[in-house]
Amino acid sequence: MLKELSIRNFAIIESLTVDFQNGLTVLTGETGAGKSIIIDAVQLLAGGRGSQEFIRHGAKKAELEGLYTVPDEHPVYAACEALGVEVEEGTIILRRDLNQSGKSVCRVNGKLMTLTQMREIGSYLIDIHGQHESQELMNDKEHIHLLDQFAGDQLTADKERYTTAYDAYRALKREIAAFAVSEQQIAQRIDLYQFQLEEIDACQFRVTEEEELSEERLRLMNFNKIFEGANAAHESILGEGNGLDFIGRAMSELEHIVSVDENFKEHAENVANAFYMLQEAGFGVKSLLDDLEFDPERLNEVEQRLQLIQSMKRKYGTSLQEILTYRDKIDAELHTLLNHDENMQKQEAELQKLNDKLLKLAHKLTSIRQKAATALAEAIMTQLRELYMEKAQFVVHFDHLPDGQFDRNGADEVVFYISTNVGEPPKPLTKIASGGELSRVMLALKTIFSSTMGITSIIFDEVDTGVSGRVAQAIADKIAAVSIHSQVLCISHLPQVAAMADHHYHIQKDEDQQRTYTSLREIEGNERIDELSRMMSGPEITEKTFLHAKELVEIANERKKEFRL
Repeated sequence: MLKELSIRNFAIIESLTVDFQNGLTVLTGETGAGKSIIIDAVQLLAGGRGSQEFIRHGAKKAELEGLYTVPDEHPVYAACEALGVEVEEGTIILRRDLNQSGKSVCRVNGKLMTLTQMREIGSYLIDIHGQHESQELMNDKEHIHLLDQFAGDQLTADKERYTTAYDAYRALKREIAAFAVSEQQIAQRIDLYQFQLEEIDACQFRVTEEEELSEERLRLMNFNKIFEGANAAHESILGEGNGLDFIGRAMSELEHIVSVDENFKEHAENVANAFYMLQEAGFGVKSLLDDLEFDPERLNEVEQRLQLIQSMKRKYGTSLQEILTYRDKIDAELHTLLNHDENMQKQEAELQKLNDKLLKLAHKLTSIRQKAATALAEAIMTQLRELYMEKAQFVVHFDHLPDGQFDRNGADEVVFYISTNVGEPPKPLTKIASGGELSRVMLALKTIFSSTMGITSIIFDEVDTGVSGRVAQAIADKIAAVSIHSQVLCISHLPQVAAMADHHYHIQKDEDQQRTYTSLREIEGNERIDELSRMMSGPEITEKTFLHAKELVEIANERKKEFRL
């Protein structure tokens, strides 16, 4: 849910920070006070389009920040992981800065995001609904996913099997398309691969060869330096009157001393060890020195071999390992090309098997969806009747793809249809024109889907416009019902809706030194009843309207208890 919203220099808001809680939060206030500005800020955090016009006059930039908490296993975790965003302790912070240039800077948990990426994450956190806008429910292409959510466990396993088979089908189809080339192209590839194989194999490379040759070249190029240094070291160690003679004399003297003074024993042993190690080193240097032989022809051979390696690396890879890996790859491809017709037949046969399997699985998905569609339509009709749309008809309309065709969802195209007037045939939900009717339909749908959509915060922006009386109370009940499963923020002009609030915020606009400021504060007790009174009868509060407002709150509290049973 949205825990905290911070706004700076946004429209007429200079600075505002508000903490939100779970349940139903209602925002009320005079027209123009800035209620919709707060919703605009949340919408921008969800990836909505912004411009420099949102920046408060005289400011360099507008700053928006929203802190969300999400439960374990929420689908937003997968979206964040895919975009490299770390989520700690179930907390997600969306931040957006709007600059005078018109560009914006988006961050999620401190990581820079594109607007598209921010919108993707925001879609899991926020669902903003006004009279003529929504996200999933007003998008025909999303209706099949909503139906599948409603079907739940009845569909899940079969849909997973279908999706796995569909992914395999698409991968094989792409492989066949890439393999289906002309005979001339096949012949050209065969010639190319055969030439490349012969060229690489003729070199008889070993993976470690370049490193070994480079070391040998270094030794050959420095032969004189190595010979002179080794000879000098040998003479210094084993030459007459040199290092080993002095150490030998010290070893002999210490051995005599140890026979009369044990304190010198450790030092005598160290010197003796040093003598024998140095003697062994001297013999080793002499052995290598005897083997040293300068071969100018070998240096030439090494140089030529290294040049060949560099030439082949320019063609086939940046290292001998890459060259040999490429060699194995084209060898396998050559084998496939030489058996092209046989492989094509096998792949086509496998594709047909997958095609037949998908059609069977798609048919099963259709059967499950049709049963779920009947149950969904009945549930929606129940909700609409409670919203005083007794004459409405709701239909889950199915179109099937042509025989033998399917897509990632199966062979079905699903669109929600509705008729709100007697004698009128059902039409797509997205074609409904009446704002009041659309609001009630959307509330009916959200009442059913709120527990399955996974959205943490749902925002209703004046969805109660154009209704009154018993319809207003029915809308208030539905909004309160939705808030049981999701946090709901609602801007409303209806006292019936405001009375159902778990938390009530009042927005007001003030002027100071010829500047306009918007403030937001939570109201409780008699102050809240005063606000409801003003919503019912205007600025003048009478004892009658006060008592009516108080009674409205008491009734609302009782109705909310019934919803939570």
